[in-house]
Amino acid sequence: MAIQSDFGERTINEMMLMFRSGQINLEPGFQRKSVWGGVDRKRLIQSIVSNYPVPCIFLYKREHKGRLIYDVIDGKQRMETIFMFMRLGRFKRDAFDVKLELGDGLESYGWKDICHDHHATRSAFLGYKISTVEVTGDLSQIIDLFCRINSTGKRLTSGEKRHARFYDSAFLAEAQWLVDRYEWYFLDYGILSRSQLDRMKGTELVSELLMSIHNGGIINKKTSLDRAIGNESINGNTLNSLSREFVGTLNLVKKMFPNIHQTRFSNTVDFYSLFMLVWEMRDKGFILADRKLNNIAERLLRKLSNGVDELRAMMKTGRPPKQIHPLYRDYLLTVQGDTDSAATRNRRAELLRTLLASLFEFKDDLRIFTPEQRRLIWNTEEKRVCRICKKPLHWDDFTVDHIVAWIKGGKTEIKNAQMAHRSCNSKKGAR
Repeated sequence: MAIQSDFGERTINEMMLMFRSGQINLEPGFQRKSVWGGVDRKRLIQSIVSNYPVPCIFLYKREHKGRLIYDVIDGKQRMETIFMFMRLGRFKRDAFDVKLELGDGLESYGWKDICHDHHATRSAFLGYKISTVEVTGDLSQIIDLFCRINSTGKRLTSGEKRHARFYDSAFLAEAQWLVDRYEWYFLDYGILSRSQLDRMKGTELVSELLMSIHNGGIINKKTSLDRAIGNESINGNTLNSLSREFVGTLNLVKKMFPNIHQTRFSNTVDFYSLFMLVWEMRDKGFILADRKLNNIAERLLRKLSNGVDELRAMMKTGRPPKQIHPLYRDYLLTVQGDTDSAATRNRRAELLRTLLASLFEFKDDLRIFTPEQRRLIWNTEEKRVCRICKKPLHWDDFTVDHIVAWIKGGKTEIKNAQMAHRSCNSKKGAR
C-alpha cells in the first residue's frame, strides 16, 4: 500500500483538543527523544505570537479500537513546545515564560498572563494555523518517511535512525535498559553527555558492546550494528547472557579504573577499546581483582593518555618532538581518521593489550579441590580443626578452602589449602 497524503492545516486550539482527547501520540515507538533546548522553544512561541509561518507537521493517521489516532512523525518538538507553554497535561511541569512585545514593552509572559491580561493575543494564538500533512500507509513506509524528513534541521543521529527502524527490537530494548541502569556512570564519568544520551548515543554504544561480546571480539561499527540490532536469531537466553557479561565487565572497568574520567579513555572511541580489552581478559580468566595491580594499570593508562594528549597538542602547533615514544605515536594514529573500522580498533586493542595484559596472571583452571586432595589433607592433618573458627571438624562438615582466594589468583594445590567448615568457608568468600 503506497503512502497517501492529505495536505491541510489545523489551529492550535484544534491540536489542544486532540491532545486532551488522547488522539495525538507524541511518543510512537519510532520517535526520538526531545532534543530542543529552552532557546529553541522560546523562539517558536515568539514566532507564533508574531504570526510568522512555522514548518508543517507530519502526522501518521491510523485507527485504533474504533478511534482515529495521529502519531507525530515530524513536529514533535514544536507540538511539545506549544503544549508546554500552554501548561497542558503532563507538560505543565515544563511550563516557561517568553519575552514578548504586547504593547507594554518587552516583558516576560506566561500563558496565564496572556489569558488574564491579553485576550486578543490569546485568541490569535489559539486560532494560529499550522500546515499539516496527514499520511496513511504501511508502518515500514512511515518509518522510512520519518528518517527521510528528519535528515534536515537537528538531524537524526545514527542511533536515532536505528531506534526508528528497529524500535520493537528486543536487542535494542535490552541496550536501552542497560543505558538507563548505568546512566549515572556514563554521565558522572564523562563518557556521554546528557544530550548524547537523549539522542541515543548511549544506546548505540551499548549495542556495539553487546554485539562485540556476541561476536567474541571487536566489530566494525559501520557495517555491523544494523545487522546486529535487527538480528532476531539472538534469542532471549542469549541476550540475557550478553547482558550479564556486559554488567560484569562494566563493573570491572569501574573498579579497575575509578579515575577514568580524568583521562582520554572517557571518550567513547577509547572507552570502547578499553572495555573490550577488560572483557577479553575477564573471558580468558585473568585475575583482575588485585587492588595493587589495578592501581598500577590505572597509572599506566593515565601515562598513556597524557603522552598521547601532549603529542597531539604539539603536532597541532607544528612543533613535533625530536624523540617520539613509539607507543604514543602508534596510539595517536588509531584515534585519527577512521577510528571505528575493525582494523583500527584491533590495532588500538593490541596497543592496550601490550601495555596492560602482562600485569595480570591467569586464574588456575582447576577451581575445586579434587576428592583425592581432600582425602590427603584430612589424613595428613593431626589436628582436624577449622582454620577459620578454630573449632573441631567432622568428615561430613569438612571442606578444603583456598588460603589465597581462587578469584585472586590462589592456586588449587595443597600448599594453598586449609581445612574449614563449609559454613565458615562460605562466609569467608574471597577474603
